[in-house]
Amino acid sequence: MEKVLNQGEIDAMARAALSGQAGSASAPTTGPLVQPWDIRQAGQIGREQLRAINQLHESFARTLSTSLGGFLRVVFDCSLVSAEHLTYREFLQRVPEKAFLASCDISPFGSVGVLQFDLGIAFPIIDIMLGGEGKLDEISRELTEIEEQILESIVRIIYRDLGASWQAIKLEFNYGSCQPISQAARLMPPDEKNLCLSFEIRISEATGCLNVAVPALVSNALLRKISAATSYHRPGNPEEARRQIQQRLLDCPFAVELTMPRLGVALENLSRLKPGDFLAFERSASTPGILEVSEVPLCTAMPVRVNARRAARVCDLNVKGPSGDEQ
Repeated sequence: MEKVLNQGEIDAMARAALSGQAGSASAPTTGPLVQPWDIRQAGQIGREQLRAINQLHESFARTLSTSLGGFLRVVFDCSLVSAEHLTYREFLQRVPEKAFLASCDISPFGSVGVLQFDLGIAFPIIDIMLGGEGKLDEISRELTEIEEQILESIVRIIYRDLGASWQAIKLEFNYGSCQPISQAARLMPPDEKNLCLSFEIRISEATGCLNVAVPALVSNALLRKISAATSYHRPGNPEEARRQIQQRLLDCPFAVELTMPRLGVALENLSRLKPGDFLAFERSASTPGILEVSEVPLCTAMPVRVNARRAARVCDLNVKGPSGDEQ
């Protein structure tokens, strides 16, 4: 007899079918796993690239801490918080209503980048540059034109150190101009992908964020350079790495000496030496010498001649000293 379903069971089966769960328990799929893909995720930073990007800009943060700390003569701490791909619209959504925003021209790509300072860190920097202690007062206004010009020297140092960090693709970050927040949307298309770098800055009693947006056209060139360097320096497996090292060592020259260690000669015999004399050693002529490679005993050998060249004939790979002990 066929089972008759009630309305509740029919509704449950319909919901399961719409969610893609129908038949999952009774008829498991054996084909390829199909997952939805969002085209907006194209160009996202891979795990290896993200690690390289983080290392690069952690080094930039340390350099900037030293540069601005020396320039301002205070303890200046900068640390990387995040590095991610965002659209320019998403970047602007993170910018506070009151902030310092400056553009830069990126050569030779002809692109525009954006730098943003929190006012919570901008005002203490201005106070220090004007001879104050960098104390944070209540933020109730925007920057004046004179204060923006004071911050220009700080921004130029940041762009200089950032260009030095990106020297792998020979970039130049040149200061453009201070941008009002209301006009920042005109700098680049809202849907253009950017590599967005976020840094935390601590100075005196103040803490704030420094954010930098670089177009994907520029950042992708850096990522390709990083990927190429990584693939070149990373061998396929440990055995391949060992083989490459062995192959390179085969062509390396090493200093080789054939010696007779621990020979005793009286000082009287040495004091009477003159050209043409023979100096006799208390060692049999048939006793082999020790062949040393970079001062490390390798084997025992006898001096011989091969045509017009000096040579050594290997006698024993077990190196023994005059007393018979292995070395």
